[in-house]
Amino acid sequence: MTARRTKIFAGSKIRELRGRIRKTQQAMAAELGLSASYLNQIENDQRPVPPPLMAKLCTLFGVSEAYFGDSDEIRQMQGLREILGDPLFKSASLRPAELQTAVKGAPALVDRFVTLYRAYRTLAERGASESLHPVAGEGLAAPQVDTAGARVASGSAMDVVGPYDAVGDWVQRERNYFDEIDRAAEDLHEREGFSDGMLSVNLARYLQDHHGIRVVIDNELDSRAMLWRFDKRGRRLLLSDGVPSESSVFWMAQVIGRLGYGKLLDRVVRRSGLSTEDARDLARVGMSNYFAGALLLPYRRFRDATRLRRHDLDQLQRQFGVSFEQVCHRLSTLQRPGEEGIPFYFIKTDIAGNILKGYSATRFNLPRFGGLCSLWNVFRAFATPGELQVQVSRNTDDAVFLNVARTVGHAGVSYFDRPRRVAVVLGCSIAHASELVYAAGLDLSDERTIIPIGPGCRACIRTECRHRAIPASGFQIDAGGEERGVLPYHMVPMDEAPTM
Repeated sequence: MTARRTKIFAGSKIRELRGRIRKTQQAMAAELGLSASYLNQIENDQRPVPPPLMAKLCTLFGVSEAYFGDSDEIRQMQGLREILGDPLFKSASLRPAELQTAVKGAPALVDRFVTLYRAYRTLAERGASESLHPVAGEGLAAPQVDTAGARVASGSAMDVVGPYDAVGDWVQRERNYFDEIDRAAEDLHEREGFSDGMLSVNLARYLQDHHGIRVVIDNELDSRAMLWRFDKRGRRLLLSDGVPSESSVFWMAQVIGRLGYGKLLDRVVRRSGLSTEDARDLARVGMSNYFAGALLLPYRRFRDATRLRRHDLDQLQRQFGVSFEQVCHRLSTLQRPGEEGIPFYFIKTDIAGNILKGYSATRFNLPRFGGLCSLWNVFRAFATPGELQVQVSRNTDDAVFLNVARTVGHAGVSYFDRPRRVAVVLGCSIAHASELVYAAGLDLSDERTIIPIGPGCRACIRTECRHRAIPASGFQIDAGGEERGVLPYHMVPMDEAPTM
């Protein structure tokens, strides 16, 4: 299959970068060998960016081509479509062209609208919970209202949005790559000469020699549902008995990051713009986890190994002595400018379809308010625990991806144990298929093997999918009884709907 090159309209991003280096449009046009009128058309999205000019822009601004991709716009359009699928906006559905105009013309406003909607959902869910479970002896407190009778929430919309969402948005904006932390972890790994096959011994000795911390196995942590605990007073890192070695080394690496690089982690979090202390605390944990992953899988060494082994996840797992999930997660972070790996998306989900983690360096976008597409191979993975599921899929914007999914986690330790069932998915554009071992044996030229997946029913524009659970936004419903298709109703695009 020959990958189709999509036209890239990157006017707003070019204007932003030009503003950073304080160049006039005319000056930059001269530097690029263009006429000022042609550059003006590009910056106003009247013309796409041709490949030769794209190469010049990447050199001029010191960024990769992925920076100019339209994944952010696609993500915003999908978010708007999902939001407008809420019955609250039943009479306010917008045509795709109108959504695109909004995203291209006012991306910052779209972000604030999404934040406001999230705050609304959080307050609505909180209100429903309070009405069902009032505080004993107190009843329900009367809501604050303004002079028009509208309920008033304290704080800003950002304060109401959950910290997980806020931190997830920040990490996505940074494309899941934090250069200062990544390089610091890599430098430590190389400076200390850590060995991939002896990380547990290496990290335990480093903690003892540099921080006076002893690593101790504590048999009582399991009974208290604890995996590890840092005993500051006793200068001990207590690890639960029986946990996999890859988990132990990760926790040791995380503590090394907190103790030795705390100021660096705090500096990165302060620049995040997160407005609540809960979100900042969560971000600090995330950054210490990022440091741990970068220490166990140092950037250049890991990237070179992925190329050599054609991204064979099992081989990489054995080579570096880490878990399957840790390999997948690290692959999604290889976006160092000038030394990028393949742009991957990474998702971790439970058996109910709840997204536990999700990052994307590609045009693949996850639903933000609805459920996952049931055609996705992650659900087949739950039916075959431990087995790898390979899938070629086409998104609603015609982007084709190769992805793999597998369950992760551990089996129960007794009859009464209830282990959590989760799975991870790693995927990339089909354009990189030749670099992945998982393309072996696939007939990429046969369109019948490509699974048409969507971003979730609210935002999916496919009108004849028998797996649809709810109608999509931007469509009118025709429930006429003269015929019956795969759905009990017809979805008619608003552009084609009869006017009254």
